[in-house]
Amino acid sequence: MKILLALLWKLSKLVSILLFCTLFFIVLSAKASGGEPTILGHQLKVVLSGSMEPTFMTGSIILMEKTTPSSAFKKNDVITFRSEDILITHRIIDIKDVNGKEIYQTKGDNNNAPDPVYVTEDQIVGKYADLTVPCIGFLVNLASTKEGSTFLLVVPGILLVASAGLSIVRALREFEKAKTA
Repeated sequence: MKILLALLWKLSKLVSILLFCTLFFIVLSAKASGGEPTILGHQLKVVLSGSMEPTFMTGSIILMEKTTPSSAFKKNDVITFRSEDILITHRIIDIKDVNGKEIYQTKGDNNNAPDPVYVTEDQIVGKYADLTVPCIGFLVNLASTKEGSTFLLVVPGILLVASAGLSIVRALREFEKAKTA
């Protein structure tokens, strides 16, 4: 039983360290790229509404491939596009050719009707890259604020130092116990 508890303790420490390193990387990535977190050239987008549920739950992070105006899009692709200074992630449900240029009708999976305005290629900023991480988006939103990024760097750092301190105290006690035995 003691071996199992020791193994679980070490595993929980490893997971904590990995989570801290991941959050640290996301915060630094967001700051270095001007607020847009990226991993290996892909953008991380936080799902802010329920319009794409159950495909993407509110608070999830989705990975988006950066696109160029020459990128090819097809029906059922999930894209992120800019509409009146906000980013929207919806599914392409129809494609039309207008004067040699494609325009896209989009719709949130959880919405009853399509979006009222067609999307042009120059509005599209990314295409869904088939990776969703549920619930972590709330932390990424927190990390994108000055207070949040400070909190997410300082608190885990304090916890790691405290954990290391506890490990040292335990090791010293074991050493003292072995010395007196």
